[in-house]
Amino acid sequence: MSLRLDALVIDAHDPPGLAGFWSGVLGWTPTGDGLTLEPGDDTGFLIRFRPTRAPKTGPNQVHTDLTSTSLEAQEQTVARVLELGGRHLDVGQGPEESHVVLADPEGNELCVIEPGNGFLAGCPFLGALSSDGTQAVGYFWSAALGWPLVWDQDEETAIQAPHGGPKISWGGPPVNVKTGKNRWHLDLAPDDGSDQATEVARLVALGATPTDIGQGSARPGLDPVVLADPDGNELCVLAGP
Repeated sequence: MSLRLDALVIDAHDPPGLAGFWSGVLGWTPTGDGLTLEPGDDTGFLIRFRPTRAPKTGPNQVHTDLTSTSLEAQEQTVARVLELGGRHLDVGQGPEESHVVLADPEGNELCVIEPGNGFLAGCPFLGALSSDGTQAVGYFWSAALGWPLVWDQDEETAIQAPHGGPKISWGGPPVNVKTGKNRWHLDLAPDDGSDQATEVARLVALGATPTDIGQGSARPGLDPVVLADPDGNELCVLAGP
């Protein structure tokens, strides 16, 4: 297994504006053209912003969970999100909930988790990519990335890189009906010693399928290959390390 998680890719109507928002929230450093954010901790992957004209048609398949070291820190994170252009979001949470649900300027959901949350103990500020998905897709991603399962109960799953960093979790059924291309997807890159074709074949054997999002024909070894995981969520296998 020689794939690593290279980046979380976010489709945006205003990529520079949304990159600036998330840079301010996370404290990550913009690089290159300013549309890629680099962490300053052990998160282990980048965040990239890409243009889209497609409207947001429903809740995202994945959202970020941000951790808090204290109630004061949680309040400061919420205030920073609001100051940068975010807003509170009602997804049916009750007044007894300890986490705060927000949205970024383009409506992408995020949660600021209360201090003392045991599931995210030891995770960095970006504690988790919390996803809508089946138990089977959690198993797929564990095998795809070589990350061990750190939670597998009641059809809910979570994985985490061996070095630590954020978790990726899936909440189990019921899974929302997919209404179009996901606005957030993962880019995977072959590590040294592997290659794109080998890794694409391995993912297909694990249950991924080629998918058409209008990308045209990929040039082998040069362009990203677009696949869908067993739940139909898009992912890209990059051409090289």
